[in-house]
Amino acid sequence: MGLANFLTILRIFLIPVFIICLGYNRPLCALIVFIIAGITDALDGYVARKFNQITTLGKVLDPVADKALLISSFIFIYNSSLEIKFPYWFVVLVISRDIYILAGAALIYFLKGYLDVKPSVFGKATTFFQIITIVSVLIANIFYLPKLLIDGLVYITTFFTILSTFVYTFYGIQFLKQPKKCVEDS
Repeated sequence: MGLANFLTILRIFLIPVFIICLGYNRPLCALIVFIIAGITDALDGYVARKFNQITTLGKVLDPVADKALLISSFIFIYNSSLEIKFPYWFVVLVISRDIYILAGAALIYFLKGYLDVKPSVFGKATTFFQIITIVSVLIANIFYLPKLLIDGLVYITTFFTILSTFVYTFYGIQFLKQPKKCVEDS
């Protein structure tokens, strides 16, 4: 196993540590673990490209680790005893989007026999704002941040979450309209 995959697996192991920090109402601990997990995400991609360590395992584990961390963050911050949290509707929206996209991808794979996944700029913006919102909520539980800032980030993230859902739906429909690839026997 290369360094890139090791960093991805480390990120997966950091998720329960992050959850434990939240369970014990330690937002600073949770913030530090979340930031370390974010650093491992940036590093694993860099290492994989720089040292040609791109693997099938890494292609599967990296997005799973990313989604597991983000979804855990939304669920466990909401259910924590932290004073500042996400609104319930926001947590449901974020998780529902991911379930919807995953179900759509599975349907496309079932119908077409393959899936060509290309992240959109709106999907990347959604992830960026989700991360910024998580970090801001954790910081707001350590230091003062205006409620207006947190609310603004929640609404900006909501906008990109909904927009990216429509964009991925459009891409999925276009992909389904393409002629089916033929796989020749050799």
